[in-house]
Formats: sequence, structure tokens, C-alpha cells
Amino acid sequence: MDHGQAAHRDDPDRLAALGDTVLAVENLSVTFGHPPRAVEAVRGVSFSIRRGETLALVGESGSGKSVSALSVLRLLPYPFAHHPSGSIRLAGTEMMTAPDPVLRRMRGETAAMIFQEPMTALNPLHSVEKQIGETLAVHKGLTGAAARARTLELLRLVGLPEAERRLSALPHELSGGQRQRVMIAMALANEPDLLIADEPTTALDVTIQAQILDLLMDLRDRFGMALLFITHDLSIVRRIADTVCVMKDGQVVERGPVVRLFADPQHPYTRALMAAEPKGTPRPPPDDAATVITTTDLKVHFPIQKGVIRRTVGHIKAVDGVTLAVKEGHTVGVVGESGSGKTTLGLALLRLIPSAGPITFEGGRIDGLRSKAVRPLRRRMQIVFQDPFGSLSPRLSVGQIVGEGLEVHRIGANAAEREARVVEALREVGLDPETRARYPHEFSGGQRQRIAIARALALKPRFLVLDEPTSALDVSVQAQIVDLLRDLQDRHRLAYLFISHDLRVVRALADDILVMKDGVVVEAGPAAQVLDAPRTAYTQALMAAAFDLEARGAKAGDVAGDAAAAH
Repeated sequence: MDHGQAAHRDDPDRLAALGDTVLAVENLSVTFGHPPRAVEAVRGVSFSIRRGETLALVGESGSGKSVSALSVLRLLPYPFAHHPSGSIRLAGTEMMTAPDPVLRRMRGETAAMIFQEPMTALNPLHSVEKQIGETLAVHKGLTGAAARARTLELLRLVGLPEAERRLSALPHELSGGQRQRVMIAMALANEPDLLIADEPTTALDVTIQAQILDLLMDLRDRFGMALLFITHDLSIVRRIADTVCVMKDGQVVERGPVVRLFADPQHPYTRALMAAEPKGTPRPPPDDAATVITTTDLKVHFPIQKGVIRRTVGHIKAVDGVTLAVKEGHTVGVVGESGSGKTTLGLALLRLIPSAGPITFEGGRIDGLRSKAVRPLRRRMQIVFQDPFGSLSPRLSVGQIVGEGLEVHRIGANAAEREARVVEALREVGLDPETRARYPHEFSGGQRQRIAIARALALKPRFLVLDEPTSALDVSVQAQIVDLLRDLQDRHRLAYLFISHDLRVVRALADDILVMKDGVVVEAGPAAQVLDAPRTAYTQALMAAAFDLEARGAKAGDVAGDAAAAH
């Protein structure tokens, strides 16, 4: 489904042929809290979107992108959020002064929103049919057979496989890409004039990401919708947007057509964003590097149980016969789509879930050890999770979080010595030790990820499993974390198992790569070989999906530059 992309890039008159203005935002300001502690989240933001147009709001976390988008539908936590100034006209209706009945009608009927994480946006207790049917009942008055028929039509429209069978499915029974398609179906139920997509592809695999982007462009063109797309990924912006507004500290610092902005960015912040992608390649491991962890023919099979007595009728082969070795100063990257077994492999190596097959750590077998015998080894093998906010206790200060492992493993003769280790770990990851009395919610996403890394480093491990540690971070912060991980590896000869679906980050960090599909390694080898000359069709598809976004965008930028030169 690539005709949306073709229409966007190949038709020079596309912008001129767009319809009437659907959304006009003028001088929007948003303030949280009350003086003297009020925070200005958005200041004097203006933009407009025409029917059939895609406008991208781009910027780092905290720039005001999502706050601006939520303001359109008045979804901010009022009265805690205030609008000192501004006008929002949606399909001719002034939203800033609209009464609640008008707002309820506009939400879902005139404008709809796709949220970043569908698992939290969907009701975990309701089936797909019930959730879409609720929208149809409220805005269209459809119930019963008519609602079911329209729900099926919507699910087929967004390309959900086996749509009829999925009607009774709960959100947890669907993959990430399938949940996102359900969210899009709900948003399209009333054929809105404006579709707001807030980071809709951040947590998706590269292949699913490409499918969702093509789907959104196709639906935009089919229904003539205006699309407000919020993202921090510039490769996506190059592919999907007609117009771009770059936001920083609550203000729009640059705006313009996407081809012009990428060909000739004017603002220093825009240029910094474009230059912020992870760069470089890993340094080769030391010649005398010892092997830290190995496994041969590792298997993790989860039983499928049915019936009253829960009889085992089969197994899900989450990891099926994986062999690998990680040395000091060496990074093995593990890539593959969701459900391929990447995270399960990492958890099995750390003995956090049961597995079959030999695992040797620091020269000794650990696969047969009981939990009590493994516990002393945990200080030498650590994990950094994808979502630092979810893995850091909100009730503990940063100092307590980083120092908790020291207390558990009884490292340090006294509290003062442990405190010194905490300070050292925070300094190593580039955080001010004076902030250790603060709590996780007081830090940005990149800072929280640094805290999670500091917690692991405080124990001075030899082996680190890094499970998607950069996927939810801005590109500039991604680059910082990649540089940090590379530096820490050099200083401490750390062994990394780096799990990711972002192949740009994998290229910058991994020495070797395992490509997994359905629990099996389908390709393995040096990173340069796997990334630049993949042998299997599956790996080739992954690479095409990952780097096609960049290639297409870069090509569009070149075309724009050539056109400008010709004039």
C-alpha cells in the first residue's frame, strides 16, 4: 500500500490542491498550575491544517507537542491547565469557549485521536467489538447487527487480519501492530475531518511501523482528512508530512514545507535535531577479551494448557535452539519483530525465567543452580529495561534506587561507603549527584534512563542485558545514551546483549548481530555483514523497512534541493 506515499512525494501540485482549512490554531498558550509555581508549557503557538494535508509537530520531549495536540480537543486536565491566550477553530467551531455538549460531539465525530500506547488507551476488560461499538453507538446511534457490520468494515479497512475472529479478542490477545490498527479503526469510526496521531509508531517494529504509516497516508487520501502527526522521529516526518512545525520549549521555532525544511533548515535547533541520530560504529573488543557468558541450544518453551484440569496440549516455542557467546567489551545485538523471542532470550540468560540448555557465566554453569545459588551472581549480571519510568520505583529517591542493590548484596562497609558508590555511579552516567534526593518523576526520559543504567553500574557488573533502552527516547537523547554505553563499555570492558528494533542504534553499538524470528536465529554474523548484505529474505525485509524510511526521505530532500538549484 504505497500509493499514499507516491501521491505525497511525486505530485508537485499536491499542496495547491488541498481543501479548506479544517483546524486553525492561533497564539495558543498553555500554563500548568497557579502562580507563583505556574509552568508555561506552550507559548504563542500558531498553525493550520487543510483537508488532505499532513502537518507534523516535531521536537524533543517537553517541547509542547502533545500538549498542543491535546488542547485541540480540550483534553488537558482542566482547571489545572489554563489557556492565557489563544484560539482553536475546528471545522469552524471555537473550541476554547465551546460548552461540554459541543465538546463531546466534536470529540470522535469531527476530530479523533490515536494515542502513542494503545495498550493503555484501550480498555483491557472489553473486546474489540465492544470498544468500537461504543463509539458507533454514542455518535451514530448504531447498535446490534448494524454496529457489528460497521465494526467489521472498519477492521478490514485498517487491514486487521482475520477481522471477524478478532471481534471477541481482548487487547492483550493482540500484537502491538494489531492494537494500533484497532485504535485507528476506532478513530475512523465516524469519518472525522481531523485525525490526530500522537507518536503512533514509537514502540512498533520497523516493518509494522512502515505498514501503519502507509495505512495512515492511504486513509488520509481516501477520506480527505487533515492529519496532525506528532513525532520525534525525523525519518517518519520526511516520509509522511507535507508541512512541519519544529517546537522547542513550548514555541514553534521553525515551520515550512517538509522538502524545504529538510533541504535547508534555518534554525540552529532544527539543524541540531537532524544531526542528532546515533553515529559511529563500535570499537573492536580487546584482543585478550575473556568470554563472559555463553549458551548452546537454549530453549524456552511455554506450555499451552486447556480444559478444566489444565492439560498441556502443546508449547509456544519462544526461544528454540539459540547459541551465542558474549565477550568482555563485546556487544551482541538481537533484532527481530515483536514476538520473535528477543526479550525472552535475555531473561533466560539472566536466569529470570526457566529455560533448557547450558548457560555458562564467568566459566561456571548456572543453568542448573537454584535461585538461592544464583542470587550472589546477580550483582555481576544486570538488566536495563525499555521503560525506565515503569522500572524505577516512584516512592524511592534516585539515591535510594541506585543504592538499593548495594544494600541487597551487602556491598560497602557502611552507609557512607555505599553513598560514595552511588555518587560515583551517577557521575559516570553524566548526572549531578546533588540531584539524588529527587524522585524519578522530576527527571526527563533520557535522565531516567541514565538513572536505570547507574543502578546497574553501581554493582560493577560484567554482563548487561539492554532491552530496548533507547526506543522511547528523542533522537538527541538516543545519541547521548549510545555514546554513554559505548564509553562505559570501553572503561569497564562490559559485555552487552543489546535488544532493539531500531537498526540505526544497533549499527552504532553492535559488533555481532542475531536476527530472530519465531524463537529461532535465522541469521547471525558480524554487524556490517548482516546489515549491509543480509542473506535471508526475512532479514532483507527488516533492513528494507528500517532504512527505506531514511532513503525515501533523503531522496525527497535531494529532489527539493535540485529543484531549488534549477530555479
